[in-house]
Amino acid sequence: MIITLDAKRRVSIPAALAPANPGDQFEATFESEDDSIILRRVPPKRNWLEVMKACPVPMDDLPPRSREMPKKLKL
Repeated sequence: MIITLDAKRRVSIPAALAPANPGDQFEATFESEDDSIILRRVPPKRNWLEVMKACPVPMDDLPPRSREMPKKLKL
């Protein structure tokens, strides 16, 4: 299949060729030896709440925040 650039230098890939969902991210690299562009699907980012829940250290063990005002830096 041959894919061409449009006037705004965009590439449209048919869904039958590479099925994707809205919001999927791809990494594009240019191979100068083959004179080709390679698209690789980037895995979706994990939910930050799931990452925090899986953290082995409970939030109660963190040191308390300092209540002091920030020091003024001499510039």
